[in-house]
Parts: sequence; C-alpha cells; structure tokens
Amino acid sequence: MQGPLVDPYGRKVSSLRISLTQRCNLKCIYCHAEGERGFGDEITVDEVARLVRIASKYGVDRVKLTGGEPLLRKDLEDILMALPPLKDVSLTTNGTLLAGRAQRLKESGLNRVNISLDSLDGERFDSITRRKGKLESVLEGIEAAIDARLTPVKLNMVYLKGINEDEVERMMGFIRGRPLILQVIELMDFNGAFERHADVSTLERSLKAMADRCVYREMHRRAKYFIQGAEVEVVRPIDNSEFCMNCNRLRVTSDFKLKPCLLRNDNLVDVRGLSDEELENALKRAVSIREPFFKAA
Repeated sequence: MQGPLVDPYGRKVSSLRISLTQRCNLKCIYCHAEGERGFGDEITVDEVARLVRIASKYGVDRVKLTGGEPLLRKDLEDILMALPPLKDVSLTTNGTLLAGRAQRLKESGLNRVNISLDSLDGERFDSITRRKGKLESVLEGIEAAIDARLTPVKLNMVYLKGINEDEVERMMGFIRGRPLILQVIELMDFNGAFERHADVSTLERSLKAMADRCVYREMHRRAKYFIQGAEVEVVRPIDNSEFCMNCNRLRVTSDFKLKPCLLRNDNLVDVRGLSDEELENALKRAVSIREPFFKAA
C-alpha cells in the first residue's frame, strides 16, 4: 500500500463519495444534486471499479454511493460486486425503490444505507418531495433494509423551517429501540431553498437537555445524543470551519469528474478516458487542490 492521500491542509482522504446518476424519481425542495451542474454520460461500472481500486492503494477504505437516486441504476449490484475489499460501503437513497432490492444489495456487498425521511406525515412528505403518495414505499424500504441487515440505517431528516420543525420527537419515537439513527441535517443554501433554513442551535439545546448522554464526533463538529433509546445526530455544515477542517472525502460526479468540494465547481478534474496511470496522477492532483470552503477566522 502507498502512503495516504493528504491535501495541503493536512487532511487525509480516506473516503470517496460517488454520485452514480443525476436522475431521481422525487423532486425534493432542498435538493443540492451533490453540487453538480449539467448532465453528462453516467459513470460506468468499470470507471467506478478502477477509481476505487486505485484509491484503495492509498488507504481509501470507505465508499458512499449517491445520486440523484442511485437505485435508478439497474446495474447497481454490478457496481457493488466490482468494488475491491473495503472497510465500509454505504448508499444514500430516498428509499422509494429499496424494498425490492435490499437483500440483493446486501448480498452484492453493501454494508448499510442512509434513507431520506423528512416527515412521517403523508401530506408534508408529498409537499417536500413534490411527488404524491411515496411515503409508504419509503417506510417499506426502511423495513426491508432492517430485515436485510443494512444497519445501522441512518434516516436523513433535513430540518425545514415551518415544515417539519415539530416532528423531531415523533421521529425519535419512530427510531427508538430499533437499529435506526436519526440524522437531523441543517439546510444548505442551494436552489433558493434557504428561506426554509431552521434554527438548529435551538434544537440542539433541546436535545442536549433531554439526552441521557452525548458523544462529540470530531468529524464535522457533529454531536450525537442518546435519548431514551433513540440515537440522534445533528449535522451542521453551514459556516462551519470544523465541518470542513475534518473533511476526509473526495467527491466523484455522475459524469466521472473528481470534485474536491461540494460547494465548488471551478476545480473539477475530468478523468474520463484516462489510463490507470493517468487516473492515479489525476487522483493525486485532485487531492492536491482540495481547500476548505469554510476556514477558521
């Protein structure tokens, strides 16, 4: 194994976040599309496998597959089976298509899933996703993930002002005593949705007051609260120098470009059509131009 990939700020890259598609069957009001703009030919099974194999030589041992909705890729199981041995392979999904594939995904090498669930109220869910009647299929997907042991299942709840601020306790009741973790995520300023930005600080104070115990995770200044059998994490990316300071991931766009930062599109590294040696050099270059978007004052 080679030495680790370390950027100019001393941050070691140990994780790849790979977008497999920009296609999605929902149209969530806050979607940031992994920071992508425009559409190109989707990354192939071979491209994913080659990149991960090369990156793993430098200590990259975690991969998260995202979209769009990655379950729209009919070759998702092929992608999973093409990956080299890794410490953790996870998937972020809206869950609507998961019920029928959860077991196959597990057998293909997937370890766990993150599922978007912003509300347990059907009408609210429809309003957030701008699609009708999808909540039940998401709930079925969650149960299928548990049955397939794609655990712990993390439920991603984007905290939205005037929409779901009052649902955190209900969500805690939903996960309590089960292999589920609730991630309450601060809304990021994409696509004009920032008017729905809710006060996460007030929520955190409330969770801390209720918590039996609290664990502080260095990664992304993230606090984890244990509240009567419910595990809740609060993810705060806005104006957060610690969020950026501890970032260990390199993003890969759905059209096979290396993306050093979610919030920037001016430093993408196009790696399509490169030989293995060229791809390895491009990977090193992408890491060499990583820069925290939010820096400490």
